Amino acid sequence: MVTPTELSPAYAPQDWPIAAAMLQFPSHAADGTPVSGLEPEQWRRLLQPVVDAGFSQLELSTSWMPFGDLAPERLNALGDVLTDAGLGVPGVCVVRQSVIHPERGEANLAFTHRTIDAAAALGAGVVCLGLHDALTPEQQRALWFWTVPQDERYDPEVYKLAVHRFRELGDHAARAGVELSLELYENTYLGSGDEAIRFLDDIGHDAVGLNPDLGNLLRAQRPADTWEYLMSVAAPRMNYWHVKNYARLEDPATGTVLTHPTSLELGIVNYRAAVRYAIAHGFRGAFVAEHYGGDGLSVGAANAEYLRRILPREEGR
Repeated sequence: MVTPTELSPAYAPQDWPIAAAMLQFPSHAADGTPVSGLEPEQWRRLLQPVVDAGFSQLELSTSWMPFGDLAPERLNALGDVLTDAGLGVPGVCVVRQSVIHPERGEANLAFTHRTIDAAAALGAGVVCLGLHDALTPEQQRALWFWTVPQDERYDPEVYKLAVHRFRELGDHAARAGVELSLELYENTYLGSGDEAIRFLDDIGHDAVGLNPDLGNLLRAQRPADTWEYLMSVAAPRMNYWHVKNYARLEDPATGTVLTHPTSLELGIVNYRAAVRYAIAHGFRGAFVAEHYGGDGLSVGAANAEYLRRILPREEGR
């Protein structure tokens, strides 16, 4: 993986959109009230830690609030809250709402359409989608859910349905003035770099790009492509980027693979090289700083600072 010395980044490091993720934000208040049912002033209090952590951008997540189902006046109120907090929304993420789920696929598809409209109303430029389902009870009980993988399945007819539905969503996104970004995720049709590119090619839509979430594949406790290979195939198609990193230990003698979340600068992915490679291939999208475990928001803030240190400057140095 060779990166040119001279680059043409889209932004200066201090201006590049780097958003906080909402992985640690629960969907219900302490009394059990869904976040979507709270008053706007309560939303504002819940979002203050994002501001305190130093972020000016936030990826809204449907796991925190199904904002696509808010009444227009409530959606406007959410927009006002974000403005008051000084938080821009470069992208939104539809979490674990697979449009090909055997029972909920059609409902998830309709929900995704509503979320595209809500994202456009909030000024978000990207809607991030995936094909991974809700966590199983076994995954919920595990310390790290990815150590209990869901069954891998491939059905040619389901694959065709996935292509058709994402093409439909791409049409909607284009009309709404947003882009879709499909997230790499193990045991799905986006479960490797090669599979993801084939899937994008089969969808064949200019409004549909790739979110090369390297961590989703490298945390799997089994053989995996190198991050260098993943970047080499994904970089030309990426339009949004969930960034997180993992420590990965492999014992070839026994086949044992162990992984654990860590910061961007300490994990197996060399993000200094990966970021430069992506920019060399035209990446100009937002980063979303994710981290599982502990105080993920604070780790994400430290990761955002790291990204700003390593992002190339305008003259390409």
